[in-house]
Amino acid sequence: MLPKIPPPHRDDVLLAVASVLTGLLLWSLGVHSTGYRHFLPDWAALVPLLVLGSLELVRRTRPDLTLTVGTLGVIADQFTVGSLATVVIFTDLMYAAVVYGKPAMARRLPVGTGLITVVATVAALAWLRTPQALLIGIVVGIIGFAPALTGATLRNQREAAEAARLRAGQTALLAEMDRTQAVAGERARMARELHDMVANHLSAIAIHSTAALSIDSPATSREALGVIRENSVQGLAEMRRLIGLLRDAGAGQEAVAVPSLDGLDALVGQARANGAASGLDFVLDDVRADGPAPPAPVELAAYRIVQESLTNALKHAAPGTVAVRVAHEDDGMLLTVGVDSPYGERSGPRAPGSGAGLIGMRERTELLGGTFTAGPAGPVWRVRAVLPAEEKAVRE
Repeated sequence: MLPKIPPPHRDDVLLAVASVLTGLLLWSLGVHSTGYRHFLPDWAALVPLLVLGSLELVRRTRPDLTLTVGTLGVIADQFTVGSLATVVIFTDLMYAAVVYGKPAMARRLPVGTGLITVVATVAALAWLRTPQALLIGIVVGIIGFAPALTGATLRNQREAAEAARLRAGQTALLAEMDRTQAVAGERARMARELHDMVANHLSAIAIHSTAALSIDSPATSREALGVIRENSVQGLAEMRRLIGLLRDAGAGQEAVAVPSLDGLDALVGQARANGAASGLDFVLDDVRADGPAPPAPVELAAYRIVQESLTNALKHAAPGTVAVRVAHEDDGMLLTVGVDSPYGERSGPRAPGSGAGLIGMRERTELLGGTFTAGPAGPVWRVRAVLPAEEKAVRE
């Protein structure tokens, strides 16, 4: 089955019609390019004219065919009285072959026609030995080399413009991907902050509400309600702070105190009050070396890791002592956070857990270039995070 040839372009149809009509007009007026030759009758000049004129219809779709047949046609035209229109049509076919042809053809034609021009000029000078012989080289250059060079220049400009459009599209795509990743990262950060701020209070509320429902004692219920109220107020305050940050988006809001390691005493004290009903005790061993405080992101991450570990202990730990330890290692280069809680089943009230806290702690640690481990270690569930304690290490 023969390949389907697309219809000719409108401009090519107009060009073919105009070229043939112009050639017919010149022939009727007796204007010939090689009128001194009489190898064939005058009407023979119309054959190359009509052939090359019809090739204009497929100059875009079949440039290889048009160039081959066109070359043969312009050579045959030299054995007739000749037509200027045939020569002009050939220059257009040469130009179209470079512009619309395959890349290999577009590279070779300017070089090939340039070499042919040089060879024709040297041969004419060697044969005729007159200055007028240079005109032969000029004519060959005008017919072959000039249109090929013009087409190569236009093609290079088009390819450069297309490459620029592709680069612009790729840049826009990369920018959109960066924006999407930034939005996803910001959403993950907000999710961690929301979980760390609220989970501790909600866990305490769940535990003490369960205790108040399961123990029929006015004193116990009154104490549980007091703890529930305190955690509700604190949870609402932190929720309002986060919502305010999201609503203002950093424009004009007052500075908000970021939790730091100096607040661990209060955090452990609150966990001690919340876990009393479950038989849990909480102790803090802060043996950090004296010196400058770690960077704010490190302090916030360490604080949130301790906070989430205490929340998990309230949810899952068996009765006993939960030990929190914060220390410096490697001459103050590293900050270690460790939380050991009794590992096992307990009979007292507990809050449900989803496991998102461990994921959040691991993400916080890895974002700062630290290491995080969590799992059973004998009779305890051990959480340990190692964080860089210097600003240079955090940046790297």
